[in-house]
Amino acid sequence: MVRRPLAAALTTALLGSGLFLAAAPVAGAAPATPAAAASVAQALATPRVFKNCTELNKVYKHGVGRKGARDKVTGKSKPVTTFKVDTATYNANKKSDGDKDGIACEKR
Repeated sequence: MVRRPLAAALTTALLGSGLFLAAAPVAGAAPATPAAAASVAQALATPRVFKNCTELNKVYKHGVGRKGARDKVTGKSKPVTTFKVDTATYNANKKSDGDKDGIACEKR
């Protein structure tokens, strides 16, 4: 008797008997619905570049920062922690990070 790996033996048995398994969705495959396709396209889109902090704060109320960023503060004021963490958008708007703490346009 020839010893075969289990996967090869099962494949031969299933194909020989006429049984076929339905393919499961593959991660990264094209979405099935137009709404899902739109959300995938939006996620892969280039991050938006804002003209200034006023424009950025209309979309991101407390600013946008890169992962791991911490707000620099002086005195008794507390750091902003409610900013949106989005490294790609932060990198596109890095010019708006005046104190270079990794958060653009932070505000309470």
